[in-house]
Amino acid sequence: MQAITTTLASADGSFRLDADVFDYTIVAIYFAVVLGIGFLARRQVSTSIDFFLSGRSLPAWVTGLAFIAANLGAVEIMGMSANGAQYGMATVHYFWIGAVPAMLFLGVVMMPFYYGSGVRSVPEFMRRRFGTGAHLVNALSFSVAQLLIAGINLFLLATIVNRLLGWPLWVSLVVAAAVVLSYTALGGLSAAIYNEVLQFFVIVAALVPLTIIALHKVGGWQGVVDKVQPGPEQLSSWPGTDLTGIDNPFWSVVGLVLGLGFVLSFGYWTTNFVEVQRAMASSSMSAARRAPVIGAFPKMFIPFVVIIPGIIAAIVVPELAALKSGGDAQGVTYNDAILLLMRDLLPNGMLGVALAGLLASFMAGMAANISAFNTVFSYDLWQQYVVKDKEDGYYLKVGRIATVGATVVAIGTALIASNYDNLMDYLQTLFGFFNAPLFATFILGMFWKRMTATAGWSGLVAGTGAAVLVAVLSEDALGPASIGAIGLSGQGASFVAAGAAFAVDILVSVAVTLVTAPKPEKELVGLVYSLTPKEDLVDPDEGALPWYQSPVKLAGIGLVLVVVLNVIFR
Repeated sequence: MQAITTTLASADGSFRLDADVFDYTIVAIYFAVVLGIGFLARRQVSTSIDFFLSGRSLPAWVTGLAFIAANLGAVEIMGMSANGAQYGMATVHYFWIGAVPAMLFLGVVMMPFYYGSGVRSVPEFMRRRFGTGAHLVNALSFSVAQLLIAGINLFLLATIVNRLLGWPLWVSLVVAAAVVLSYTALGGLSAAIYNEVLQFFVIVAALVPLTIIALHKVGGWQGVVDKVQPGPEQLSSWPGTDLTGIDNPFWSVVGLVLGLGFVLSFGYWTTNFVEVQRAMASSSMSAARRAPVIGAFPKMFIPFVVIIPGIIAAIVVPELAALKSGGDAQGVTYNDAILLLMRDLLPNGMLGVALAGLLASFMAGMAANISAFNTVFSYDLWQQYVVKDKEDGYYLKVGRIATVGATVVAIGTALIASNYDNLMDYLQTLFGFFNAPLFATFILGMFWKRMTATAGWSGLVAGTGAAVLVAVLSEDALGPASIGAIGLSGQGASFVAAGAAFAVDILVSVAVTLVTAPKPEKELVGLVYSLTPKEDLVDPDEGALPWYQSPVKLAGIGLVLVVVLNVIFR
């Protein structure tokens, strides 16, 4: 508790943003619009499916933008700019290796199973495939993860309010939580999605001008090359040894490609209900498949307006330059990179737009966590294990109560997040615990019909235990709880933990499957690839769609683009 108190005190006593009445007015108008969308969306909510899945009625472009905006939250803006300031261009791997390929895979291969099976959540898919054991483990672990990650978004949202108004951080936490709670509890997923679409454009409007002004300030890209510290190697994405914390270049690349690019990336994008929920709200299977593919295109170019400003912030902001060189940073951390850049470069008016963009990103992230949590809590935990067979309105009410409860808990988990100087370290640790073993179970169960229900839950538990063990043995993945027995730290420890979770999950699942009985094949139709008729995986008219509405063709274009970007910025 002492560490938390110190962190909060230093946050309250550090720099302020010099906003004026015009900036406050822009922010106030934005808040009013956000709340207005919540009230309007409430009119469309009459059933639990309306509240939790928007009635499965939204077009692909809406769910596609919401898909990416839900991820464009605190971690994406603050965390990736912090990584850019600290590690440089190697941070692009979180996008071009650690996101886009998995998003395309989700749209082409996995969404037909999610959408076609008619499930209301990812844990419900687990229940149908593996039974209640794996379902309960998945639902509980997912719920805990969302409460912890919502705390990250809330902490950074409250930090903006603190910097803007000078309120104590605990007051800022409560106020920020109340705003997100208001529109999420009113309109459910529809309110969250419509706000996410709005927030996407507000975020772009905030970050693009900031990037242009920052580049002008430093003398263009050549100025970045000349001035970046500790040297031009910070502008090379491979082998990324600073990012991974792995000194050997070969093993650093292995950690990035396998730990981040395969296990963590596919584990997050293909099994994380926060993202999948947006695609499941689409009006057809074809639209659901296109949603993550559409989201992949803006995802490719976000590094240019997030990472590059972080790199420049470490050049032009005195406190960050001092932090990077080991001097007196005056209490700031890398998490402050984007805020410090805004403070030093943006005039009033533009500062208000930038603040609205940051607030938009943090609210989008937190609302995504909360809306996914309330669905899993209501359908997969409360309805399945506590109170069954009630009328639909009862579970709608439970969902709204769960939204309130999750927001209150997020205030507490925000205090945990406040202990981390670089929130990406914390987040990747959580992903290693929760997403990596889940992906192993999913991918094995979807493509191996022999895998049994007992293997499903035992593999999840063993994989999670392996990730926790690596984190405890590393130097700082769990803060004071880590004992430093192995020479890994930061995000490299998270990559290794994720790899261990995946490998252990696979090994345990295979071993247990060989000594237990599988489900009858007729119960696995629509859940296992080899047993599902191919015509069940596409809409009847998908073959007649133009190329720009074809999930497979769009995914092919996206894959080519991301390969080109990796080659250009190697």
